[in-house]
Amino acid sequence: MFDLKAYLADGARWIETALDRLVPPADTRPAKLHAAMRHSLFAGGKRLRPLLCAACAEACAAPRGTGGAPRAVALFPAAAIECLHTYTLIHDDLPGLDDDDLRRGVPTCHKVYGEATALLAGDALQALAFEFAVQTPVAALEIVRELAAAAGSRGVVGGQVEDMLGEHLPPDEARLRFIQQHKTGDLIVCACRMGVLAAGGSAAALAAATRYAAAAGEAFQIADDLLNETATPEQLGKAVGTDAAREKTTAVSVYGMAGAKQRLAELVAEALAALADFPGETAPLAALARHVAARKN
Repeated sequence: MFDLKAYLADGARWIETALDRLVPPADTRPAKLHAAMRHSLFAGGKRLRPLLCAACAEACAAPRGTGGAPRAVALFPAAAIECLHTYTLIHDDLPGLDDDDLRRGVPTCHKVYGEATALLAGDALQALAFEFAVQTPVAALEIVRELAAAAGSRGVVGGQVEDMLGEHLPPDEARLRFIQQHKTGDLIVCACRMGVLAAGGSAAALAAATRYAAAAGEAFQIADDLLNETATPEQLGKAVGTDAAREKTTAVSVYGMAGAKQRLAELVAEALAALADFPGETAPLAALARHVAARKN
């Protein structure tokens, strides 16, 4: 049986060791900026996106069961996606957006370093993401293009804007799907596609990664919406009940609790079905898809 707990722990150590080596030390001038970047980057977290990137690279080796592509081929895109993701969290927490005090159980970047430095720390992490992506030994140009598309106005930034604009409006499924796809899904799709590209995977594997990640990304956001309604602050490491308070467009507001849980189960099934088209080992990807739906934080 696949040991997901061990896989998650080993993967977190792998990417955190790499990030610690690649990101400027906290005492590098300007020290306050680099300390702020590292504060958010090393504040914990599931490291889901870099692990998905690595797992998709590993799933590109054939035949199934003989071991995947070395995880090392996905190192730079995995580091890139985690830096980009962290930048979005720093900005999402700012007073002008969600104005959150806690992230992953620790004070948010702007609460520790001030709003201006937090804003600039996010900017610097976004730039660093592209610096890492372009160092990928294989398909660097394609990987940078994937990262740029996921990061821009038709990606995570566009999803964030629609999420803000959707506050205090009647529940709308079309708006919900847009938010799910772009605010959350695009970075997960990007992570998986970059893993395939870094491993030199086939067009079939790239298509499978896209289908898998699109379903897993929507599932992740639905699980997040459910947790915001049902979890405790101690479980999530941040405030709960904020979606309802802000009258956000969420899976719960559109489908209700029961409908959201049903949709979540359907999406996990879709993600698992996509794995048949990978040539290599897909047990990590299958376990990660189930974990997304069952997580408690």
